[in-house]
Amino acid sequence: MKYIPLLVISAFLFSCNGGEDKPVVDDGIIPAYAKLPAPANIAYQVIAQHPHDTSAYTQGLQLFNGKMYEGTGDYESSSLRVTDWKTGAVEKKHMMGSDKVFGEGINVFKDKIYQLTWESNIVYVYDINNIDKPIKTFNWPREGWGITNNGTDLIISDGSSNLYFVNPDDFKIKSTIAVESNEGPVKMLNELEYIDGFIYANVYLTYDIVKIDPESGHVVGKMTFNNLLQDAEKTERTDVLNGIAYDSTSKTMFITGKRWPKLFEVKLN
Repeated sequence: MKYIPLLVISAFLFSCNGGEDKPVVDDGIIPAYAKLPAPANIAYQVIAQHPHDTSAYTQGLQLFNGKMYEGTGDYESSSLRVTDWKTGAVEKKHMMGSDKVFGEGINVFKDKIYQLTWESNIVYVYDINNIDKPIKTFNWPREGWGITNNGTDLIISDGSSNLYFVNPDDFKIKSTIAVESNEGPVKMLNELEYIDGFIYANVYLTYDIVKIDPESGHVVGKMTFNNLLQDAEKTERTDVLNGIAYDSTSKTMFITGKRWPKLFEVKLN
């Protein structure tokens, strides 16, 4: 760019402004998210508390056929497990982590379990009736965080504000949405759950779960769970909230966190 004296620029702006000291406003540069309504506050009631394994660094959670399926992380401690959610007892466990493989979100879809990994770009696929070893793997070129499905596609988060709609047969991306609220892009989307046509995502390192319109990517609702776990129930190993499961029969949501001693059952108001 050629150098233009500052006085020339100032004179030009002054003349374009009619000589008046008023800011130039261009509606075209107002971010689209600034026009979005603030997410509605979603009220809830904790109706029950259940035991949860404090060794589980929870990354993915899903209720399926009465059993709770849980994926855990933390490298060598990473696992895929089936638990009795009422007692917290671990009924089956497959240790799949290593010094290079860190387990992430899971999702049960059409009698298969899909398990993401954080940075190793591997997706493990298991038969629902046998979690002892994967039946196949896929490559995922991004970080793996959370995963759910809408009945047709798998929906995946990678820690950004994007959600990816993926073909479960070949793991190719079909479409992408950018998630934003009235405050801008919503990043750190982690564990996911698809409930009644909306995507629920916990925002990593917070106690927030946001409700996302899968068509627009707009955050239309928000829940905050600051006081679920009392200070007296925490240890030095207790980590952040992470884990959303849904019971479509009772219309209740299950919430937990990494190495939390409890699984909370919540009714949305």
